[in-house]
Amino acid sequence: MPRSPATRRVLVAVGLAALLASGAGPAVAKGGSSVSASRLLWATVNICDTISHPDTVGIRGSMPGSGVAGEQMFMRFQLQFFDQKDKEWHNIGASGDSGFIPVGSGRFKQRQSGRNFTVRPPRTGAFIMRGAVTFEWRQDGEVVRRARKRTTSKRGPTAGADPSGFSAAKCEVRA
Repeated sequence: MPRSPATRRVLVAVGLAALLASGAGPAVAKGGSSVSASRLLWATVNICDTISHPDTVGIRGSMPGSGVAGEQMFMRFQLQFFDQKDKEWHNIGASGDSGFIPVGSGRFKQRQSGRNFTVRPPRTGAFIMRGAVTFEWRQDGEVVRRARKRTTSKRGPTAGADPSGFSAAKCEVRA
């Protein structure tokens, strides 16, 4: 049975509304700006096997607030290693996964947090590691926005960095 142009417009509008409600839409903050594209959304390695932090990789993240007071922000830090055999990055597993950590209300302009992971150095050679941070904005326990970033360099200021101001995309832990 053919549908009228008005009926087709209503069905398209309902379909678009359902798509956006499913979370498949862009991460848009109050006021229409995308939190995913924000310069305040980043991840970096801020500690890499130093004298003060031996066999430790520190990952720090920053996320912008959405401007919505009812939203809560969360970060999840995961340590990854580069496998020379298959030339792929892999998550370390439970010992390299912080789980989701609450970092504050969406009304804040920006929140930072981080986690340090201790690694067992290789017997010979080196491990090349990086971090991945998943960012979530939740309202009433439901995820309303999500973004993920891998570590990059030249971020900051990064609290807890060793040495002060350190920011890198990767970390090499040597025997």
